[in-house]
Amino acid sequence: MSLIQLIYVSRPLGYDPQQLADILTVARARNAAADVTGMLVSRWDLFVQLLEGPRQAVEETFVRIRRDIRHVEVTLLRLEPAEARLFPGWEMRDDAVPSWLWSRADVLAGKHREASPEEALGIFVRIAKEPRDSAGG
Repeated sequence: MSLIQLIYVSRPLGYDPQQLADILTVARARNAAADVTGMLVSRWDLFVQLLEGPRQAVEETFVRIRRDIRHVEVTLLRLEPAEARLFPGWEMRDDAVPSWLWSRADVLAGKHREASPEEALGIFVRIAKEPRDSAGG
């Protein structure tokens, strides 16, 4: 199997914690069936997500995300082959955005859309190393 990792950023349209819980429930079921793992970092003004798995499954998942009206300004930051998964066993880990990530002012200025592929991957590498309890949800 050819493993890839895809990272994108977007802004949520009308962030609602219950809606996010519903999205995660559906995503986890779909991802489990497609052998996709990853992580969603979210807050009221920003989504940053890493998807990893077979190329076709990851790309199909991203097509659904791009069509989802709950996402605004979907920007692909990284699509690269990967030697191993960062979040094996997690159909979709979710956490609040860490305090060291982009500030609200940075998001308003669009800096999240300018992240390099390496910077985007570094976010998830750092989170994957954190103990699960210290990373939040």
